[in-house]
Amino acid sequence: MNPVALGQSPLQVTPICLGTMTFGEQVDEPTAHRILDRAVERGVDFIDTAEMYSVPARAETFSATETIIGNWFARHPGQRQKLVLATKVAGPSRGMPWIRGDNAGLSKAEIVKACEGSLRRLQTEVIDLYQIHWPARNLPAFGALSFDPAKDKPCASMLEQLEAMAELVKAGKVRAIGLSNETPYGVHEFVRLAEQHGLPRVATVQNPYCLINRSYENGLDETSHRLGVSLLAYSPLGFGLLTGKYDGTGLVGGHGRLAIFESMRKQRWGRPEALATAQRYNALAREHGLTPAQLALAFCYNNWRVASTIIGVTTVAQLDECLDAWGTPFTPELQAAVDKIRWDSRDPAQ
Repeated sequence: MNPVALGQSPLQVTPICLGTMTFGEQVDEPTAHRILDRAVERGVDFIDTAEMYSVPARAETFSATETIIGNWFARHPGQRQKLVLATKVAGPSRGMPWIRGDNAGLSKAEIVKACEGSLRRLQTEVIDLYQIHWPARNLPAFGALSFDPAKDKPCASMLEQLEAMAELVKAGKVRAIGLSNETPYGVHEFVRLAEQHGLPRVATVQNPYCLINRSYENGLDETSHRLGVSLLAYSPLGFGLLTGKYDGTGLVGGHGRLAIFESMRKQRWGRPEALATAQRYNALAREHGLTPAQLALAFCYNNWRVASTIIGVTTVAQLDECLDAWGTPFTPELQAAVDKIRWDSRDPAQ
């Protein structure tokens, strides 16, 4: 895997990133450390986490993932300098008052304090890519399909958030910054403000991108391309729907997170339309001699829009399967067949 640049930052990473939100809930610390060992052994040099992880979010497991990774760094003192480490500061509560309270609005003080907490848990002196996990402002996200200005609430301005990031960069605690779960407006405005005020420029946007959620293509791909902001694609396997594991059982069978955690079935990935559409893609994969996961990952791995694809796993075997899918061709015939399904079903997990 040849390294790719992240936006206009100096960061160079592998085009596959190890996502870690399962560490501390579905994955215990010894298993998480084995997964990290294997990822590094196989050449992955990019790790993504967040202060709110593990998922599903609970007060009892808040920040567990960063702590697990920090303990791994402590056991492998030479590895930190070889890896690009990304983490995220949580936005306003979204039902998680244990992070910074219900009224948190991503003020400068909140961002700086959150970063210091992440540095401490990760047992590192610098975060390579520090991202805003979701916007402070009101916007359609996490399954909301349209903007409702009536839901606006006071929050820190984008300029104040960038000023906080600038303080962290100047202090040597952060190397580059990114966004997550953003819109074309948000990405454009953060870049505009950074350039206008001489503040750190956004390098990346981490958004969902997979066969059952291609909403990134509805304008954000053009914004990112023209502004030089790299996409980190999360949920390439559609929360497991695109692996085929739920094809025979539905969402209440098996051992995937949608089966285990009822709360997650109430989210966009748990919609009946999402499962039905995923089953069409999974059948298409089998028709072409591929596993469902190979098709889903090849869609991201071969896509000009994607800088790095974030894979989340619960076992070393799953990690190997995702890495082995690198190099799977995505032919024009497959693209046409995938586009036909999208035309029929659109983005059911948007």
